Amino acid sequence: MELSYWELKTWLDELDFCIVGSGITGLSCALELRRTHPGARILILEKGIFPQGASTKNAGFACFGSLTEILSDLDHHSEDTVAALVSQRWKGIQLLRQRLGDQALEYKAWGGYEIFRKTDTEVFDHCMHEMDRVNALLEPVFGQSCFRPAPNRFGFGNILPKLILNPLEGQLHTGKMMQALLHKVQGGPQPILILNGVALTEYIDLGERVAVSTNHFDFKVRKLLIATNGFAGSLGVAGVKPARAQVLITGPIPGLSIQGTFHMDEGFYYFRNVGERVLLGGGRNLNPEGETTREFGQTPLIQGSLENLLREVILPGIPFQIAHRWSGIMGVGSQKKPIIAKFSDNVACGVRLGGMGVAIGSHVGMELAGLAEA
Repeated sequence: MELSYWELKTWLDELDFCIVGSGITGLSCALELRRTHPGARILILEKGIFPQGASTKNAGFACFGSLTEILSDLDHHSEDTVAALVSQRWKGIQLLRQRLGDQALEYKAWGGYEIFRKTDTEVFDHCMHEMDRVNALLEPVFGQSCFRPAPNRFGFGNILPKLILNPLEGQLHTGKMMQALLHKVQGGPQPILILNGVALTEYIDLGERVAVSTNHFDFKVRKLLIATNGFAGSLGVAGVKPARAQVLITGPIPGLSIQGTFHMDEGFYYFRNVGERVLLGGGRNLNPEGETTREFGQTPLIQGSLENLLREVILPGIPFQIAHRWSGIMGVGSQKKPIIAKFSDNVACGVRLGGMGVAIGSHVGMELAGLAEA
């Protein structure tokens, strides 16, 4: 792309910080940099029309892990590591709510539930046996116990009679969350510039500045910060893989009794109400290799499993229509802990949010901003 003098001077001259990715992490990083460096020139590059990946495509869960997820994590990580990870998620949720306000987020503190199929008796019994231990481990994080049994009062079918309730979990409006973040970033006396449709292709740390190449133009910046999560592997970030999440939402269901957020199968399935609609996602465990992709789209295998779950468990005997389907790309890896690291003196990243971007993105963005001057 041939740039004019005006374009160079207005958008690309004497940049202090360039953030790659305008999702939750990238925008949170930008807000923190503006707070700590009020006079800095900050540019955000976004390859999509909307924030590409998961930030505008997630289910809107303000959660930090179901009991089965946390127990699975404890099988692979130390108690201190798991507690620290849950604490990071919890702090991230609070930071997001403080920064934007519950009204802008349409935040609803309706609690979260884990449900168990009739064939999951052993899993449920294990959860009940370990509940006190997990509550004790996490009580310093929340100041209270976070898991307890609850009755099935939602009319679900083919499940065990008891659910596990987490009253601290909530839900929010993903689109309004991102609009509020974008408004905050682009407002004020020192607005932060965002260029959409611009993808980072290469960078070189030259010492005092970083040479950046994109699909349209080249420029130099003092610090480069990568916040592309599931797409970070394409930029050479090791330890993070893309993970596609397929989602659908029903049309309105008059008199819908479901209210809250719900988890099944160690979080591989999740659903919630959106007004009188049911939003449902998951099924990646049915084809892990096929869903390790940066390509958006749906597959008959997973979409069929979601529809079966609606018919047999969530809405038994209740007619419904699928109104819309979509997918998002998360960043996962062998470890649940995010990668917040420096590659060189002037280049750092904050990625691998493990499907917990709503919860952890704000905190990761704040830590990534801190690395810019570390």
